[in-house]
Amino acid sequence: MDIKSLKIISNNLPNTPGVYQFFDSKNNIIYIGKAKNLKKRVNSYFSKQSHTGKTNKLISNISFIKHILVKTESDAFLLENNLIKKYKPKYNIQLKDGKSYPWICIKNERFPRLFITRKLIHDGSEYYGPYTSIKTINTLLDLIKNLFPIRTTNYNLSEKKINDKRNKLSLRLFRKNGHSIILGFNIKDVDKSDETQLTENQYNRNINSAKKILKGKFGQSKLDMKKKMNKYSKKIQYEKAQEIKEKLIALENYQSKSTIVNPKINNVDVFTIYSETDFAYINFLQICYGSIVRSYNTEIKKKFEMDDKEILEFAILEIRSKFNSESKEIYTNCKINLGQNIKISLPKTGDKKQIVDLSLKNAKHFRINQLQQRKQLDPVAHYQRILNQAKIDLKLDKEPYHIECFDNSNLHGTNSTSACVVFKNAKPNKKEYRHFNIKEVIGSNDFAMMQEIVYRRYYRLLKEKQSLPELVIIDGGKGQLSSALNALIELKLDKKIALIGIAKRLEEIYFPNDSTPLYLDKRSETLKLIQNLRNEAHRFSLKHHRNKRRSSLLTNELEQINGIGEKTILELLRYFKSNKNISTTKIKDLKKVVGETRALLIYNYYKSR
Repeated sequence: MDIKSLKIISNNLPNTPGVYQFFDSKNNIIYIGKAKNLKKRVNSYFSKQSHTGKTNKLISNISFIKHILVKTESDAFLLENNLIKKYKPKYNIQLKDGKSYPWICIKNERFPRLFITRKLIHDGSEYYGPYTSIKTINTLLDLIKNLFPIRTTNYNLSEKKINDKRNKLSLRLFRKNGHSIILGFNIKDVDKSDETQLTENQYNRNINSAKKILKGKFGQSKLDMKKKMNKYSKKIQYEKAQEIKEKLIALENYQSKSTIVNPKINNVDVFTIYSETDFAYINFLQICYGSIVRSYNTEIKKKFEMDDKEILEFAILEIRSKFNSESKEIYTNCKINLGQNIKISLPKTGDKKQIVDLSLKNAKHFRINQLQQRKQLDPVAHYQRILNQAKIDLKLDKEPYHIECFDNSNLHGTNSTSACVVFKNAKPNKKEYRHFNIKEVIGSNDFAMMQEIVYRRYYRLLKEKQSLPELVIIDGGKGQLSSALNALIELKLDKKIALIGIAKRLEEIYFPNDSTPLYLDKRSETLKLIQNLRNEAHRFSLKHHRNKRRSSLLTNELEQINGIGEKTILELLRYFKSNKNISTTKIKDLKKVVGETRALLIYNYYKSR
């Protein structure tokens, strides 16, 4: 179906909320989207406005359009999410997450066991998680088992006998130094037993306390422990009171490690997004009574022209579903809309802003880790990706494996120098760096200096039959770029080498014979590569300029004195450190270093100035 026919379909869509589906020629769903206004949203694909390459590719593959009407925009959110999960369309973003995370299971049985599992069995058992950190899950289990005796096996009875409610059961305990060890089940009459017992009702109360801790609710457990501790103290049962006190300290220590904000912040989800050209990084924090009870990061590959709002909305629905979150409030750094039942906050100050900042910091750190892992696991692919993106962004004919950058330095037209730095495979190749002393230009003429060094650089490469760069970067605006272009034209290289300039003020990218600059995204890897080259060229050029200026100052001040040679100058500088110190030194001090005759020459020179 051609664009004209697709426009006819989109023009006949209703102005109501819904979900639209794009099909290819093989009747496969290639994209699913939601809309507050179906007609307006779908029409935008076929308007004359410019789209990215990804969007144009999608549009070229559309053969048919279908839609589903819903009552509200939030219904469209949910339906879109469910359909994407079911059909996994080619052009929809997906969360990169194939891991099976561990859960804490409280088994649906008498005297419930509590253990780690990666499988969810729908048998009435309760599951808490999933947890993305095994350290967190082990800390929680150690804490609970330290506070309460929890059974881990069937001990001396079969599962059938344990779950037979006709059997009156209790657990036999061995207590020592505040800790309890379960020895097994007791199937006798509990009241007549002389052993230390844990009845089923007592065990279930412990399990309920454990559930509260798993939910991040420490208040009631702490209150119950304090009551028991005071009760034992009044009865002069100090050993038992001490046992409770130690468990209370363990609970408070765990809570203090996890509490990072105001304890009044309860049952809140925090989602932040850090977005780049091709990837978005999402962090999720779950807060309960001021404690972070869960943290999760994910990376989303941008397969389509979606803004941060749409990406984050998609990720929130997916992540909340994954972690079974029912929080009614969300803090975030991006304006979103998830329906009327969820309160969205974009904090500006205070504790709420602090937790959003922490979440964003996690997202940024996750991004750095992801990039470093890619770089370490496959450095060739990492640099290939950067260079391929540079080719696209700068509209080059091929990837710029060899890039050179030029920069000039001078002080009021004196001691003029230039530098050329070389990057190969997006990395500095320092052995090919070159310094230039300006030979033909007199005074401060940055344009003429740029033309001179570009000409000299590539005249020599041609003469020596060395490889030429795919891209040359000029540190400067349109003037410097035009001068560099003139040099390449003179050498008949203007069609063989791509040339751009970068202006410092707004980081504009200029192309030859084009007065309109390109503004790359500040987070773009292409811009970062260009900035690295520019900064390295500036550093290298400035280093040579300072050395030359220092040498020039040395010549002006000391070599102009008749009878003072290089050896004497070095002695003086080694002892007095600078020309300024030499010029103000008393004659008797100069005599100590260079003798009376040379001391008089130096002293009289500075005195006569």
